[in-house]
Amino acid sequence: MISLVPSQKSSNLNLPHSPPKLPILGNLHQIDALLHRRFQALSEKYGPVLLLYLGSIPTLIVSSAEVARDSMMNTRHYVFTERPQTRAARALFFGCRDIAFSPFGDYWRQAKIICVQELLSQRRVQAFKFVREEEVANMVLKIRLSSLSGATVDLTEMFAAISNIIISRYALGRVYEGDGYKNFAALSKTAMELTRAFCFEDLFPIIRWMCEEK
Repeated sequence: MISLVPSQKSSNLNLPHSPPKLPILGNLHQIDALLHRRFQALSEKYGPVLLLYLGSIPTLIVSSAEVARDSMMNTRHYVFTERPQTRAARALFFGCRDIAFSPFGDYWRQAKIICVQELLSQRRVQAFKFVREEEVANMVLKIRLSSLSGATVDLTEMFAAISNIIISRYALGRVYEGDGYKNFAALSKTAMELTRAFCFEDLFPIIRWMCEEK
C-alpha cells in the first residue's frame, strides 16, 4: 500500500525508517517500472513500514496487510482516503472531480452516495446481471470455437475486451463495435497508462511552473 504523506519540517516526528537517499532525487534511483517487486525487496530489507522520497514527495510504503488494516484503515482511514492529485488525473477527470481523485469532504461523500445508489447497489447490480451473463457466454463461445479450429487464444486481450464491453453497456447502454470499439478500448487503455505514467511535475511540485503550458 502506498500513501503520500505531507512534508513536515518538525524534527520531533517519529518517522519510519528510510533507505539512504540522494539529494533532489531522493530514492528514485532505487525503484524501476516493476514497483511492486522493488517495494517488496526494500520492505524485506528495511521492514514492513518504510518512508521513501520519490523526488521531493515523501511516500509511506506499507507492505504488511495487518499493519495497514489495524494501524491505518481502522483507526486513521480518513487520513489515507485521498489519492494524490496528479497532473494526469487533473487533466482526465475534470480537475479531479471524480470519486477516485476528488478530495475527501462533502463533495466526495455526495459523489460516493450517488455512485453506490446508481451503480453499485444490489438492485442495480442485479439489473445488469443479464449483461454479464451474455458477455461471458459470448467469450466462452469464442474460446470454444478458437479451440476447435486450433487458433491461438489471447486471454489478456479477451479479458480486456469483455471488461470494456460490459462497462460500455452499463454506462452508455450500447456495445461499441468495429472502429468505435477500437477507439473506446484505446481511449480506456491510454487513460490507464497516463494515470500511472511518470510525470516530472508530480515528483517535483516546487518547480511545477516549468511544466505549465504557456
